[in-house]
Amino acid sequence: MTTNLVPDHVPPEMVRDFSLFTSPGMSPTPNGDPHAAVACAHDGPPIFYSPYNTQDGRGTWVITRAADQRKVLQDTETFSSHRSIFSSVLGETWPTIPLELDPPAHGVFRSLLSPLLSPKRVRVLEPAVRERAVTLIDSIAASGTSCDVMKEFAFPFTVSIFLRFLGLPDHRLDTFVGWAKDLLHGDGVKRPVAARTIVTFIDELATNRRKEPVDDLMTFIVQAQVEGRRLTDEEIRGIGVLVFVAGLDTVAAAIGFDLAYLARNLKDQELLRSEPDRIALAAEELLRAYPPIQLIRVATKDIDFEGAPIRKGDYVSCATMIANRDPAEFGCPNTIDLAREDNRHAAFGYGPHRCLGSHLARREIIIGLEEWLARIPAFRIKKGTAPITCGGHVFGIENLILDWS
Repeated sequence: MTTNLVPDHVPPEMVRDFSLFTSPGMSPTPNGDPHAAVACAHDGPPIFYSPYNTQDGRGTWVITRAADQRKVLQDTETFSSHRSIFSSVLGETWPTIPLELDPPAHGVFRSLLSPLLSPKRVRVLEPAVRERAVTLIDSIAASGTSCDVMKEFAFPFTVSIFLRFLGLPDHRLDTFVGWAKDLLHGDGVKRPVAARTIVTFIDELATNRRKEPVDDLMTFIVQAQVEGRRLTDEEIRGIGVLVFVAGLDTVAAAIGFDLAYLARNLKDQELLRSEPDRIALAAEELLRAYPPIQLIRVATKDIDFEGAPIRKGDYVSCATMIANRDPAEFGCPNTIDLAREDNRHAAFGYGPHRCLGSHLARREIIIGLEEWLARIPAFRIKKGTAPITCGGHVFGIENLILDWS
């Protein structure tokens, strides 16, 4: 362990050799299960210090209990969201909006954007979401008895919905997904290049929408007002980048992990196929079992938090995949029970910053599973292949080859 990365105020007994990036099961692994691998976080103290638990190798306090994570995520005065995770890759400090804003500014921008992703708005979008799923799955079913489900379904399905929302063309889908993969899973060379490419793209899109408005999110943003003024270029960029990046990876990964689970658990697969009314409840359990993101906060002051001497500037990790395996919160947390009730999972975060796109994401997952199970017969992971999983800031899965021959 590289203990030189541990600040002086952290007691040695609170340091643990754990990382969402480098622990066993986190690096790209054939047939891996990074979500199950993080369950070991509950074997030790409820709060510990990891010397390397961010994409840039910084240390964080790791909050393992779901209840303690809720305390952190609710207390925006003590634990700030503003850490410029995206722009820092470029050596800049502007926030993604509203994710990296604290109250009261956070509330101003969240109120502006919430109607675009409200349950009511999602209901309006639902027929288009379902049509997209059906079209893709019917094409897959017509072309053979196996497919690379991430490339042929999960990404084209979820990303095309977000591209339509942003007013962007489907034909560039592979390009955009490539940018997101380099940003979220790339090395120190690929990440800054991807970040700069995305920023340039969003800035150019904003410029074009000012000149030629259309009915899309970017036009709404460049024409919007907050507190009686138009948004600055930096604010427009902060919103555009967040929506663009958030829509390109997380929901597709969730669907991929769900289908990989069902491919390995044929009884559960058959249950959902024969009783599709169970899918909505099952989707909540799969969100609990396979959430994709780690949330990071920055301490704004010195605080003794549940016995941890957290100091101003320390990073604090609230990893959704750790909270969702908390034995104090869930009975048999490492057992996937598709009939689990009262499922207070943390997949979409908690508190004022709870995921703005959660309503759309949830419907995409449910519709994706409904239409896949209705159209594809009993499927398994193709013999001789192995899905590749990885941990990190966003957990991922690829090379998921499903077979129903």
